[in-house]
Amino acid sequence: MFDSQLLAFAVVAAVLTLSPGADTLLVIRNVVTRGRRAGATTALGICSGLFLHATLSALGLSVLIAHSAFAYQLLKFAGAIYLVWLGVQSLSAALRGDYPHGPAGDAAQQRVSASRSFTEGLLTNLLNPKVAVFYLALLPQFIAVDDPVFVKSILLAGIHAAMGVVWLVALASLLDRARAVITRPRVRRMLEAVSGSILVGLGARLALSER
Repeated sequence: MFDSQLLAFAVVAAVLTLSPGADTLLVIRNVVTRGRRAGATTALGICSGLFLHATLSALGLSVLIAHSAFAYQLLKFAGAIYLVWLGVQSLSAALRGDYPHGPAGDAAQQRVSASRSFTEGLLTNLLNPKVAVFYLALLPQFIAVDDPVFVKSILLAGIHAAMGVVWLVALASLLDRARAVITRPRVRRMLEAVSGSILVGLGARLALSER
């Protein structure tokens, strides 16, 4: 099972991982607002969703999303609404500017943010129909005829997820080093306003996008 197909997939997965998108922005947003641990758990949530997409692809259930206009549109609008909702939350926080004193990742905030951050990351991934369709189109190209489809699909998703966790957690750690700067009220308001605007824009783009 460890062959040139895995190497080729690893190259493709690396390019996808390093390409900025809603997942990267969500990690940045959560590091700014909740700290490094929240950024790391957001990354785990995002990458956990890849295993479900791989499972759906292996079972052929992604075909339903790819070929059913209703299912695709339903998932697309759910994902768009969720991104817009996250963006509006950030914009609202930026307008209020009522941030607690101290760093975004203090102990009190960390206790309540891990589960929420994981869920946000997971839902951002799962509610994106383009990921489901992409996995349906991509994974079969790296699965040989004699390979166990489900096992190979999970293995490929594991490679992609591992890369995603390493990259996004590294990004969260890098941002955390600038905590003294990014947690200043003025800087934090600016970052929340920017991230909120982009999330709303990404949601609108997803809602208006074609397949």
